[in-house]
Amino acid sequence: MSQNGFTADEMMAVEAARRLRDGLVCFVGIGLPSLAANLARHTHAPRTVLIYESGTIGAKPVELPLSIGDGELAETADTVVSVPELFAYWLQGERIDVSFLGAAQIDRHGNLNSTVIGDYDSPTVRLPGGGGAPESALGAREVFVMLRHTPRAFVEQLDFATSLGDNVKTVITDLGVLEPHDGELTLVAHHPGVLVDEVTAATGWELRVADDVRETEAPSDAELTALRGFRTKGRD
Repeated sequence: MSQNGFTADEMMAVEAARRLRDGLVCFVGIGLPSLAANLARHTHAPRTVLIYESGTIGAKPVELPLSIGDGELAETADTVVSVPELFAYWLQGERIDVSFLGAAQIDRHGNLNSTVIGDYDSPTVRLPGGGGAPESALGAREVFVMLRHTPRAFVEQLDFATSLGDNVKTVITDLGVLEPHDGELTLVAHHPGVLVDEVTAATGWELRVADDVRETEAPSDAELTALRGFRTKGRD
């Protein structure tokens, strides 16, 4: 818990939710992206259409799912389509406004690695892999990335390029917000209680800082109440 009464993960979820405009079609992952998207749907953006990779379109979960295979996603969805149709018609058809992505590594251009840490043939860590991330990164009009800000995640060079950063519009971390300027991620905002120097020190390259870098607005009582009202299925 931060000194201001909210956690770093809560700040990330709130800041990401604020960036979802009402009525957007949003391709959602499990975890923080799902939390952020559902927060937006329960507050300022009730007409947001949530699509999960399992093919559920317009899902309205009461409890946050633990996986894309959660039955409640299908039960509350407007419709369910096959995974090939989801990717061929919705993603490749440019019908997704925003896609949320996470990764183990990101570079200054917004390219992502979710495949391996270390050499591909003999990795230190073998990660879950790309899944639908490469298609999501290129098929959605905008890509929002959410990940914790450390030198191990924000690296000078990826160990493996899983997804291209061409459509990355914002990177929301537990320290601040980065946006691309002239093809390179730039710090445009830091969270309350976080210093700019802390963000640059947590980055594996010489991070650009916007001239008008600002402080993000702390979560409101209403945002925190809505956020903390969510229950993740299978967890107390």
